[in-house]
Amino acid sequence: MNTQLIIPSVNFHLWEPCNMRCKFCFATFRDVKQTILPKGHLPKKQALKVVQELANAGFKKITFAGGEPILCPWLPELIQVAKANGLTTMVVSNGSKLTERFLEQNKTYLDWIAISIDSLDSNTNLKIGRAITGKKTLTKEYYIDLIKKVRYYRYGVKINTVVNAYNYKEDFNTFINQTNPKRWKVLQVLPMKGQNDDKVDEFKISETQFSEFISRHKNIQYIVPEYNDDITNSYVMVDPAGRFFSNQAGRHDYSEPILDIGVKEAFESRNYNYSKFISRKGFYNWDL
Repeated sequence: MNTQLIIPSVNFHLWEPCNMRCKFCFATFRDVKQTILPKGHLPKKQALKVVQELANAGFKKITFAGGEPILCPWLPELIQVAKANGLTTMVVSNGSKLTERFLEQNKTYLDWIAISIDSLDSNTNLKIGRAITGKKTLTKEYYIDLIKKVRYYRYGVKINTVVNAYNYKEDFNTFINQTNPKRWKVLQVLPMKGQNDDKVDEFKISETQFSEFISRHKNIQYIVPEYNDDITNSYVMVDPAGRFFSNQAGRHDYSEPILDIGVKEAFESRNYNYSKFISRKGFYNWDL
């Protein structure tokens, strides 16, 4: 593949299982688990092959996501294969399993850690399900301490926040300035058929409400806001079954498996929008 003609970064949602119960999650992959992948993930050998094929195709950065990817026992091997093939590597985690042991063991191969933090209020996190088994929340103090540890091991720090009906009035300014991530991705909660459509109505917000949240944090230089239209069809994503998927039609639309038809054919079948990828600042200085 000609890397100048494709979006250079890919998100591999390798692991459907998650230990949190976020009610608005637009990547539950329950459809995948109910149809073709009962365990919610590929066997290790196939997952490693998917990463190798993505690297061979010319992608420059890979983000390992889920579910909760750190629950995957062979995640370190996936990271190592990606790094050995020249990719910038990132993991998106809810933070609950980011132990010091994990941080120490992966510091050679993992470049970035993105932590999903939707609220600094325990009651709000309980309402949205941002809690272990939906019951145990992580505190603001836990997040601050965790980010200190992540930075100690010299990872790039990113924070992801999904803005919804329960947190759009919240003020993150002090927390973000204190933790000082290199990038703060702020996303409008996204309805997605087959993923969250049975629960998401409670969490929807208007563009005006989302803009209110953005305006409250306008002095944070590294904030990257993404309205729903920005999110749609601008991310190259691979599902737990090793298929490219897009969300242009308001649902996950999957290719044939990469390991069956190859990266090029599977990728081209999704019609990702390169211009939208650029306009949402998807390409940035990710080389640390």
